Amino acid sequence: MCGIAGTYLWPNGGPITDRLTETLAHRGPDGAGRYTHRAGPGEVHLGHRRLSIIDLSETGAQPMVSDGLALTYNGELYNAPQLRAELVAAGVRFRGTSDTEVLLEAWRRWGTDCLHRLRGMFAFAVFDERTGELVLARDQLGIKPLFLVRRGEGLVFASELKALAGELGPSLRIDDAALVASLLYYWIPDSRCAFQEAEKLPPGSWLRVRPDGRTERGTFWSLRDVAAEGAEYTGPVDLAEIVEESTRAHLLADVPVATFLSGGLDSSYLTALAAKHQPGISAYTIGFRAEDAKFEAMPDDLRYARIVAERFGVQLNEIEIAPDVLDLLPRMTYSLDEPIGDPAAINTFLICTAAREAGVKVMLSGMGADELFAGYRKHLANLIALRYQRVPGLLRRPVESLVDKLPVAGSRRGYRSVRFAKRFLSFAGLPEETAFRRSYTMYDPDELRALVNPDLSGTVQDVLTEHADTYHDNALSDFVNRMCLADARMFLPGLNLAYTDRSSMAASTEVRVPFVDVEVVKAAFRLPGNRKIVGRQGKAALKNAATAILPEEIVYRPKGLFSAPLRAWMSRDLAPLVREVVNEGELVKSGFLRREALQRLVAEDASGAQDRSKHLWHVLTLEYWYRSAVAAHRVQAA
Repeated sequence: MCGIAGTYLWPNGGPITDRLTETLAHRGPDGAGRYTHRAGPGEVHLGHRRLSIIDLSETGAQPMVSDGLALTYNGELYNAPQLRAELVAAGVRFRGTSDTEVLLEAWRRWGTDCLHRLRGMFAFAVFDERTGELVLARDQLGIKPLFLVRRGEGLVFASELKALAGELGPSLRIDDAALVASLLYYWIPDSRCAFQEAEKLPPGSWLRVRPDGRTERGTFWSLRDVAAEGAEYTGPVDLAEIVEESTRAHLLADVPVATFLSGGLDSSYLTALAAKHQPGISAYTIGFRAEDAKFEAMPDDLRYARIVAERFGVQLNEIEIAPDVLDLLPRMTYSLDEPIGDPAAINTFLICTAAREAGVKVMLSGMGADELFAGYRKHLANLIALRYQRVPGLLRRPVESLVDKLPVAGSRRGYRSVRFAKRFLSFAGLPEETAFRRSYTMYDPDELRALVNPDLSGTVQDVLTEHADTYHDNALSDFVNRMCLADARMFLPGLNLAYTDRSSMAASTEVRVPFVDVEVVKAAFRLPGNRKIVGRQGKAALKNAATAILPEEIVYRPKGLFSAPLRAWMSRDLAPLVREVVNEGELVKSGFLRREALQRLVAEDASGAQDRSKHLWHVLTLEYWYRSAVAAHRVQAA
């Protein structure tokens, strides 16, 4: 895992590339390099920051240049040994053992046709000295980030948006539509970017730029197509074998590898499989301050993590999450690049920091299993909603009226069951796509319009339409797999993979996600929805696979959340900051957010009538991001 940056036919490209690369130093503290070459009427500059994982010697250094090709690459190829053997059989001679050299030679032999052969996570730029062409590519599922800006014939790119924003300064305008989307979701979809001129290279795609200004785009892998092919599949699916093989492949490294271990199904399954292939592996888990956990009625993850660790001989490292959130909030906002309102990013950062201090560079995470195998509460809730809609209105209305009046918290603790009931009733009577969106987003359309500047009403509709278009962009007849596909296309790359990459790399640590693997994804969509949700049991197919290695008390324990005790933080640590942002924040002063609507959120949360802690946390992250963006523009403009 590394950081990449570069410029193509861009004025003053060399110094700019150096500054971009320096901003990415945390992604690669083990080495740095730059490549320069003439490209038509200008120059190409490729920069790299190295986190040494495979082939720690100088033969793995980047940018890697060989016989007219130059490559700067971020990621890992888990099938590099197989590709290397195929290339050696074809006559290729390798200098070292890095997967970077395998990728370079695969590109030389197959060009863009090599992309569908790659199994791993990657974002890279490759320059051909003979043609003067530069190609950018990003992995199938969007695990690794790649941001770019195009102006005329020129292009500039980097692994992180903050590098581009810091360099291009006031010429990049904040995209109000992206901020509206972030309010709806608490993250920005991969199809949008926080600055208007910047973009994210879509997952499973490549972009070619030529010296004469011509461009070409291509898609080499499509989740929509994979899901469609899976729906037609009628053969057997040995999920246990596929997940084990993926986990084994993800252990490939020349440095120590550890795991996240919450004691839940996904992390426990991966940890057990990793321990089978790498005995004595270490794992990291988190706990919360007793008063916070009690208020929030949070699950006792530590107890379950200890059971798994003892059973499989895993060295368990326990970390208490008692952070100074007033200090961490601005730091995490900077690290996350865009306004992302999931406090789980803090957990990831703190775990990776502890692992890095212990000498661990690589971590395995269970990210992606819930999206692919229908493990979230929203998946089951939307199925139940279909049945709820068949209940006569005369019976539903009294229940809805009663639940609406119940408080979600008292003075000493929150009431999770009431929160879930209120959440369920907010979408249970809506049409399919609208209900699915409402089951995990922050606001209904009227609430969102009331929160933002009235001039943005049309923008709100655009954001809602984009969700509907993405949700309906398939021909699947299976309701559960329609939800899984929407999650894999939006929720997974837009939120979970994004915060995992950025918060872990802020700690100079690589996180690998064995469930977000092309073979596992294919298997997931070959399973019908009635094997993913059985009765009231979500993620049933994965649980069945895991029973071969895990004890039942782990497989079938109640689902926990990799999150944080937000209500406790809001009522104590963050209350003064919330008041400041609502009354004197930049978002309110600029007119983007309406003070009255924010005050209403605060009052509802404080009274216990509604749980608005997640809403307010995201407002804080958005405020800090906005302050930073506006301040940077002012400084550079001056």
